[in-house]
Amino acid sequence: MVHIDQDDGFLDPAVYGDTIAEAYDGFYSSPDQTVGAPGTGATAADFLYARAGAGPVLELGVGTGRVALPLAAQGVKVIGIDASPRMLARLREKPGGSDLDLKLGDFTELDFPAASLSLVYVVFNTFFMLADQDAQVRCFTSVASALRPGGLFVLEAFVPDLARYDHGRCVQVERLEGESTQLSAAVHDPVAQRIRHRRIVLGPDGVRTYPADLRYVWPSELDLMGRIAGLELAERWAGWAGEPFTATSGYHVSVWRKPSA
Repeated sequence: MVHIDQDDGFLDPAVYGDTIAEAYDGFYSSPDQTVGAPGTGATAADFLYARAGAGPVLELGVGTGRVALPLAAQGVKVIGIDASPRMLARLREKPGGSDLDLKLGDFTELDFPAASLSLVYVVFNTFFMLADQDAQVRCFTSVASALRPGGLFVLEAFVPDLARYDHGRCVQVERLEGESTQLSAAVHDPVAQRIRHRRIVLGPDGVRTYPADLRYVWPSELDLMGRIAGLELAERWAGWAGEPFTATSGYHVSVWRKPSA
């Protein structure tokens, strides 16, 4: 087994965002970026628009706006929160970015008036960047407080596939593009449910490393977090287009509802 030094600490989400901000859109804008994933930012925005209600809606970990911008373009008032100043700066530079209500901060505990939002969403595995179960439960509880009765919390993430790891490690070639080679290296701690991941880019300009640490959660554990927060599971799909969720699904889009008063 690969040993993960627990004294090394869990990577701060701001470090991830600040490190990858300049390269993020390039990594996730090519035609093959959705292989194995449930959809693009535009299809996610369509799904959310159909459930947004009167708004406003809040994106946790808004990043460079892959979902927030196409959702706002449909007339929804979008608020975005992110831990990375560089991610938010990239978003503000984009057309429509300056029209969003953007906040710098941690989304573990939200600073919003109670019952003020119609929908909160977190996509592309961003929820897993919360360091431990306690932080993830606090996020659910905070979201539930900010939602109006009948409001929705939407979360998209991968379903853990432990078969990917050989003795706790996984190394893969992600992309070959011109003179650039992208590798993915990860080590897995099944007890803490943590994955320490590094994207490594080899190219003419040298070697760049982009770190990300995740604390993954099974769908059933997420449902328990929802119940603790007073939310009830309303929908679960394998993708943004409403594909049925089955035992073989690699991703899920889950929707929890705050009961009406």
